[in-house]
Amino acid sequence: MGAPEFLFLLQGLKWTVLLSAIGFVGGGIVGLLVALARTSGQPLLERGTAAYIALFQGTPLLMQLFVVYYGLALVGLELESWQAVAIGFTANSSAFLGDIWRGSIEAVPKGQTEAAKALSLSYVSRMRDVILPQAIQISLPATVGFLVQLIKGTSLASIVGFTELARAGNIVSNQTFKPLLVYAVIGVMYFALCWPLSLLGSWLERRIAAPTR
Repeated sequence: MGAPEFLFLLQGLKWTVLLSAIGFVGGGIVGLLVALARTSGQPLLERGTAAYIALFQGTPLLMQLFVVYYGLALVGLELESWQAVAIGFTANSSAFLGDIWRGSIEAVPKGQTEAAKALSLSYVSRMRDVILPQAIQISLPATVGFLVQLIKGTSLASIVGFTELARAGNIVSNQTFKPLLVYAVIGVMYFALCWPLSLLGSWLERRIAAPTR
């Protein structure tokens, strides 16, 4: 395996990082709306978002990507592979992040909400200035942990022909006939992405837990 093959793997690594970023940011935006709806106290919104979360958490990500890419094409909406995986990972991430953040919002002591109401703060001000800052802090370890899982999950994007790191490795392996070497390099690249995030998640968890000891 020479320089051209290694550069091709780096190109796949770039798309893995970009896909993870798209899924995390897009999923975070939608997930925040899901979390707010799940804690809104409106039965219809809560049931609808609970069903949304159950759908994406209860089915394999591989199937979700397959449905987005091939299923939408059956109804006349043909997507490029990168568009399909972006939509699929955003939808999947939003369900998991929405559930993580819903739990974090509910973990904020009820007295905080009652105090905000006593001060006549509006719902938007109450969430923005009182509840969400505390909920975000509580959710940080789990959020970082999910990002690690998301990065590793991008390898499933190859089902629709998207060339991320794992698919790039498969292509190089077929060209060089050195699968052990190629996948060892891929493993090191994934480890270089995920290990620092895992350390960050552990550090955040210890830091948040320290004041309660």
